[in-house]
Amino acid sequence: MEEELVISVSGSLIVPKSIDTDFLLEFKKIILNQNKRFIIICGGGRTARKYQEAARKISSSSKYDLDWLGIYGTKLNAYLLKIIFGENTYRKIITNPNEKVNFNEKILIASGWKPGFSTDYDAVLLAKNLGVKKLINLTNVDYVYTRDPKFSDAKPIKEISWEEFRNLLPEKWDPGLNTPFDPVAAKEAEKLGLEVVVMDGKNLKNFKNYLEGKEFIGTKIK
Repeated sequence: MEEELVISVSGSLIVPKSIDTDFLLEFKKIILNQNKRFIIICGGGRTARKYQEAARKISSSSKYDLDWLGIYGTKLNAYLLKIIFGENTYRKIITNPNEKVNFNEKILIASGWKPGFSTDYDAVLLAKNLGVKKLINLTNVDYVYTRDPKFSDAKPIKEISWEEFRNLLPEKWDPGLNTPFDPVAAKEAEKLGLEVVVMDGKNLKNFKNYLEGKEFIGTKIK
């Protein structure tokens, strides 16, 4: 049986300023050349933020409505990936991570779910639902650090337990929170015994090294 992995792709990798077609082309090549199956969930990134900024500027938008704008940003990115991977994907985008689904295709694409839940948390729920034991978080940092990497004394962490990792995080998740992994998702991942790897998604050669069992740059949390 082929190994299955959940990959959470930060929206900032898909749309840093404009849609990064070079990233998407290389990401597609790497995924399709692996003898594995993938559940890929997309963040909203710049697209979501631009819509949220516009809504805030023009009206007194509720947090609930702003959350929905962010979720629709994830859906747009998810549909882009579904089209890019074509016949290799399951026929529909998964919007509810608890939905029972049997797929035989190489790739399952998912988007954000509902207000109050990050795509990190959705990714953990997908792993739980589908019985997957490993999750890769492709983000914009190369490691988890002992503190915010903007500080000169911040040190990279190569491997850390969930208990130690959660001590680095605030208790609650907020849509504007800037952490390598949502604290609520971390709590659920610890309960599941899930292995999560945090790495810089821009370094796709490094991502490929991880998939092929080679040495890689990133933090393993388990």
